[in-house]
Amino acid sequence: MLKEGDVAPQNIELQDQDGNLVKLTNFKGKKVIMYFYPKDNTPGCTTEAKNFRDSIKDYEGKDIVIIGVSADSVKSHKNFQTKYALPFTLLSDPDKIAAKAFGALDGGTVKRRTWLIDEQWKIEKAFETVSPSKHNAELCTYYGIKPPA
Repeated sequence: MLKEGDVAPQNIELQDQDGNLVKLTNFKGKKVIMYFYPKDNTPGCTTEAKNFRDSIKDYEGKDIVIIGVSADSVKSHKNFQTKYALPFTLLSDPDKIAAKAFGALDGGTVKRRTWLIDEQWKIEKAFETVSPSKHNAELCTYYGIKPPA
Protein backbone atom coordinates (compact mmCIF):
# COMPACT_ATOMS: atom_id res chain seq x y z
CA MET A 1 0.00 0.00 0.00
CA LEU A 2 1.30 3.45 -0.91
CA LYS A 3 2.26 5.53 2.11
CA GLU A 4 2.78 9.22 2.82
CA GLY A 5 5.64 10.63 0.75
CA ASP A 6 5.40 7.99 -2.01
CA VAL A 7 4.86 9.17 -5.56
CA ALA A 8 1.40 8.19 -6.77
CA PRO A 9 1.17 6.12 -9.96
CA GLN A 10 0.87 8.39 -12.98
CA ASN A 11 1.01 6.15 -16.03
CA ILE A 12 -2.43 4.60 -15.52
CA GLU A 13 -5.25 5.21 -18.00
CA LEU A 14 -8.83 4.20 -17.18
CA GLN A 15 -12.24 4.96 -18.60
CA ASP A 16 -14.54 7.30 -16.71
CA GLN A 17 -18.31 6.99 -16.33
CA ASP A 18 -18.78 8.48 -19.81
CA GLY A 19 -16.35 6.11 -21.51
CA ASN A 20 -13.62 8.75 -21.88
CA LEU A 21 -10.05 7.58 -21.42
CA VAL A 22 -8.57 9.41 -18.42
CA LYS A 23 -4.86 9.58 -17.68
CA LEU A 24 -3.96 10.06 -14.04
CA THR A 25 -1.21 12.45 -15.17
CA ASN A 26 -4.01 14.84 -16.21
CA PHE A 27 -4.55 15.59 -12.52
CA LYS A 28 -0.96 16.50 -11.70
CA GLY A 29 -0.88 20.04 -10.35
CA LYS A 30 -4.15 19.55 -8.44
CA LYS A 31 -4.97 18.17 -5.01
CA VAL A 32 -6.77 14.87 -5.46
CA ILE A 33 -8.85 12.66 -3.20
CA MET A 34 -8.43 9.24 -4.83
CA TYR A 35 -10.86 6.91 -3.16
CA PHE A 36 -11.32 3.24 -3.95
CA TYR A 37 -14.53 1.44 -3.13
CA PRO A 38 -15.82 -2.12 -3.62
CA LYS A 39 -19.04 -1.76 -5.64
CA ASP A 40 -21.52 0.73 -7.09
CA ASN A 41 -25.00 0.90 -5.56
CA THR A 42 -24.18 -0.94 -2.35
CA PRO A 43 -25.18 0.69 0.95
CA GLY A 44 -21.70 1.67 2.18
CA CYS A 45 -20.42 2.81 -1.21
CA THR A 46 -23.57 4.83 -1.84
CA THR A 47 -23.33 6.53 1.57
CA GLU A 48 -19.68 7.43 1.00
CA ALA A 49 -20.32 8.80 -2.51
CA LYS A 50 -23.36 10.83 -1.45
CA ASN A 51 -21.41 12.36 1.44
CA PHE A 52 -18.66 13.44 -0.96
CA ARG A 53 -21.34 14.82 -3.28
CA ASP A 54 -22.85 16.87 -0.49
CA SER A 55 -19.49 18.56 0.21
CA ILE A 56 -18.35 19.00 -3.40
CA LYS A 57 -18.64 22.81 -3.41
CA ASP A 58 -16.37 23.03 -0.37
CA TYR A 59 -13.79 20.74 -1.97
CA GLU A 60 -13.93 22.66 -5.24
CA GLY A 61 -13.47 25.89 -3.26
CA LYS A 62 -10.10 24.54 -2.17
CA ASP A 63 -9.26 23.22 -5.68
CA ILE A 64 -9.57 19.60 -4.58
CA VAL A 65 -10.65 17.00 -7.13
CA ILE A 66 -12.47 13.82 -6.08
CA ILE A 67 -11.99 10.62 -8.05
CA GLY A 68 -13.78 7.39 -7.19
CA VAL A 69 -12.37 4.09 -8.45
CA SER A 70 -13.85 0.60 -8.46
CA ALA A 71 -13.75 -2.48 -10.66
CA ASP A 72 -17.31 -1.83 -11.87
CA SER A 73 -18.00 -1.23 -15.55
CA VAL A 74 -18.33 2.13 -17.26
CA LYS A 75 -22.08 1.47 -17.62
CA SER A 76 -22.44 0.67 -13.91
CA HIS A 77 -20.55 3.87 -13.02
CA LYS A 78 -22.76 5.94 -15.31
CA ASN A 79 -25.90 4.51 -13.71
CA PHE A 80 -24.49 5.10 -10.21
CA GLN A 81 -23.47 8.67 -11.06
CA THR A 82 -26.84 9.48 -12.61
CA LYS A 83 -28.93 7.84 -9.89
CA TYR A 84 -27.23 9.84 -7.11
CA ALA A 85 -26.22 12.99 -9.06
CA LEU A 86 -22.55 12.43 -8.30
CA PRO A 87 -20.61 15.47 -9.56
CA PHE A 88 -17.17 13.86 -9.67
CA THR A 89 -15.24 11.40 -11.81
CA LEU A 90 -15.73 7.67 -11.38
CA LEU A 91 -13.04 5.52 -12.98
CA SER A 92 -13.65 1.95 -14.11
CA ASP A 93 -10.78 -0.37 -13.13
CA PRO A 94 -12.04 -3.82 -14.27
CA ASP A 95 -8.53 -5.26 -14.45
CA LYS A 96 -7.75 -3.73 -11.04
CA ILE A 97 -4.61 -2.05 -12.37
CA ALA A 98 -5.03 1.12 -10.32
CA ALA A 99 -6.22 -0.79 -7.27
CA LYS A 100 -3.08 -2.92 -7.38
CA ALA A 101 -0.76 0.05 -8.02
CA PHE A 102 -2.14 2.03 -5.08
CA GLY A 103 -2.53 -0.92 -2.74
CA ALA A 104 -6.32 -1.09 -2.62
CA LEU A 105 -6.42 -4.71 -3.70
CA ASP A 106 -6.63 -7.39 -1.05
CA GLY A 107 -7.14 -11.00 -2.08
CA GLY A 108 -8.48 -9.94 -5.46
CA THR A 109 -11.08 -7.61 -3.93
CA VAL A 110 -10.99 -3.81 -4.14
CA LYS A 111 -10.95 -2.48 -0.59
CA ARG A 112 -12.34 0.83 0.65
CA ARG A 113 -9.19 2.95 0.91
CA THR A 114 -8.32 6.58 0.20
CA TRP A 115 -5.21 8.49 -0.79
CA LEU A 116 -4.82 12.26 -0.63
CA ILE A 117 -2.45 13.35 -3.38
CA ASP A 118 -0.76 16.73 -3.49
CA GLU A 119 -0.04 18.92 -6.51
CA GLN A 120 3.35 17.26 -7.11
CA TRP A 121 1.53 13.90 -7.22
CA LYS A 122 2.94 12.69 -3.91
CA ILE A 123 0.85 10.89 -1.33
CA GLU A 124 0.01 13.42 1.36
CA LYS A 125 -2.03 11.01 3.47
CA ALA A 126 -3.25 7.42 3.18
CA PHE A 127 -6.34 5.91 4.79
CA GLU A 128 -6.22 2.14 5.00
CA THR A 129 -9.37 1.89 7.08
CA VAL A 130 -12.39 3.94 6.04
CA SER A 131 -15.86 4.27 7.55
CA PRO A 132 -18.29 5.06 4.70
CA SER A 133 -20.51 7.22 6.91
CA LYS A 134 -17.69 9.17 8.63
CA HIS A 135 -14.98 9.44 5.98
CA ASN A 136 -16.19 12.62 4.30
CA ALA A 137 -16.33 14.46 7.64
CA GLU A 138 -12.82 13.15 8.38
CA LEU A 139 -11.50 14.54 5.08
CA CYS A 140 -13.35 17.83 5.49
CA THR A 141 -11.67 18.28 8.87
CA TYR A 142 -8.29 17.39 7.37
CA TYR A 143 -8.66 20.05 4.67
CA GLY A 144 -10.07 22.70 7.02
CA ILE A 145 -13.59 22.44 5.61
CA LYS A 146 -16.59 22.54 7.92
CA PRO A 147 -18.03 19.02 7.89
CA PRO A 148 -21.69 18.80 6.91
CA ALA A 149 -24.20 18.62 9.76
